[in-house]
Amino acid sequence: MRVSLVRGLANLVVLAQPFRAANAQLNPNEQARIDSAVANVLSATGAPSASIAIVRGGAIVYEKAYGDARIQPRTPATPAMRYSIGSVSKQFTATAVLLLAEEGRLSLDDRVSKWHPQLTRANEVTVRQLLSMTAGYQDYWPQDYVFTAMQSATTARAIMQRWAGKPLDFDPGSKWQYSNTNYVIAASIVESVAGMPLMEFLRLRVFTPLGMTSVADFDAGPLSAQDAGAYLRNALGPFRPAPKEGKGWLFGAGQLAMTAHDLALWNIAVINRSVLKQPSYKTMQTDMLLENGLSTRYGLGVSVGTVSGRRRISHGGAVSGYTTSNDVYPDERAAVVVFTNIYPGAAGAAAQIAGRVAGILFEKQDDAAVKARELARRIYDGFLTGKIDRALFTPDANTYFSAEVLADYAASLGPLGAPTEFASTGESLRGGMTIRSYRIRAGGRVLDLTTMTLPDGRIDQYLVSRAG
Repeated sequence: MRVSLVRGLANLVVLAQPFRAANAQLNPNEQARIDSAVANVLSATGAPSASIAIVRGGAIVYEKAYGDARIQPRTPATPAMRYSIGSVSKQFTATAVLLLAEEGRLSLDDRVSKWHPQLTRANEVTVRQLLSMTAGYQDYWPQDYVFTAMQSATTARAIMQRWAGKPLDFDPGSKWQYSNTNYVIAASIVESVAGMPLMEFLRLRVFTPLGMTSVADFDAGPLSAQDAGAYLRNALGPFRPAPKEGKGWLFGAGQLAMTAHDLALWNIAVINRSVLKQPSYKTMQTDMLLENGLSTRYGLGVSVGTVSGRRRISHGGAVSGYTTSNDVYPDERAAVVVFTNIYPGAAGAAAQIAGRVAGILFEKQDDAAVKARELARRIYDGFLTGKIDRALFTPDANTYFSAEVLADYAASLGPLGAPTEFASTGESLRGGMTIRSYRIRAGGRVLDLTTMTLPDGRIDQYLVSRAG
């Protein structure tokens, strides 16, 4: 249940669902570029399949599955298949706590000792600190594999006794450290207060009202043969079936499985703020500060931050055999869901796909942006042979592009050949100039390009570098 996730695609499956919002549809060019981006990532990382769902304008506008959901027998992925969402489950547990808090049945500032006095320093640790990863309880699953004990069933009580009975890793509120143990404790508190199993509470209060009909309790057992299979790779070896964690280990922290469609429905509810009250969403999505004032970039069960100037509420998920990336851009009323069915091995595929889809989704399609990208591409093509149109550049930029620099560009970029991808990834303003960034894929390499353009159209910087 990691916090962030951190073969040829001849079997691409073209199964897109109908659009849900005509005024926010993806145009054919956007669809083609998204399909190409997913195919490129799956090919580069070796992930067997991906399932995506895209929200734009507060509605689902695109759903598609790619690759093989199962290797033997070979079964193409479809949007109707479920994948485990791993630690993305944590925001549902946090929501359950917040729903109970709204009803006055608990408080975020209640001490854990109210329910579990036997836990280490439980009279000091608050529910809020559990949800924000600032409690200090040691993580029971930092490994990227299913360790021996996890192959057998366990209980929340056993996890708490073993890991939350140890000395804290730090004083409550003094540091941020990702810990699945926190969410086992939080989920057990929900069950104590609600008087019912966590899954029953979530079905009653969240899944059924939102029409999330595919949700399964992945903690109870593996998915069905009609869903995506779970795989891993040892180093660069072949696909292997991923072992299933024993019952009880994913409780509250990585418990859920569903289709990309249903996670997108949840994201729409987050955008519309339709499950919780406004103050609860604000609390959930507010960056928790440590006692010394430093930012954690984490709220309650979600990471919070900005990407290219856009507020993003996100979380990654990973359990044995599956990875998830779930990014919500509430101010843009947009979201991107990406599932893959491999872990460990190709762990970054879901996040890579989500980032590329977001870049396409938010790319400005006005004439200026399109022309800027076309110009950047023409300049790049010239650099492949050491040519430059100096009329396009400022005096400073022309001085920068000396004979030596041009020779280095031609010698290092020329052998890569013409780019197979030249995509905009962001735009901002600084120093009176428009700064644009691009991702270039050529000769099996991924490059970053940053340009800076003055209001008169002259380019003051054109810098190509290795992708970070």
